[in-house]
Amino acid sequence: MSAGEPYRAPVSALAAGLGCRCPRCGKGKLFKGFLDLAPKCEVCGLDYAFADAGDGPAVFVILIAGFVVVALAFWVEVAYEPPLWVHALLWLPLILVVSLGLLRPLKALMVAVQYRHKAAEGRLDRGAGS
Repeated sequence: MSAGEPYRAPVSALAAGLGCRCPRCGKGKLFKGFLDLAPKCEVCGLDYAFADAGDGPAVFVILIAGFVVVALAFWVEVAYEPPLWVHALLWLPLILVVSLGLLRPLKALMVAVQYRHKAAEGRLDRGAGS
């Protein structure tokens, strides 16, 4: 914290991430579109240039949504033995809703955790003789 910057109480990374809010103040919006990060927080001015969630949110969404939908599909198959068109009618919309519903909060959570732990791109420290 610099001398001119006011003290801010720490914001929970989980609350800020799942609320899609600024990881520093917890009030400003994190996104300007569905998955596009805003350039900076409109409340506290935090520059979001540090944030690079990469493919992490997509991997978690695939794992979570896949587990939920496959478990439900197995249960429905064993309990009711419906035809294949019923499975398609049930699970295609559900996988779409679950995937799109989780993607934005999980990306915001990854950004909040990056901010909380001051994550940065790795650098190799090569000594003067290298």
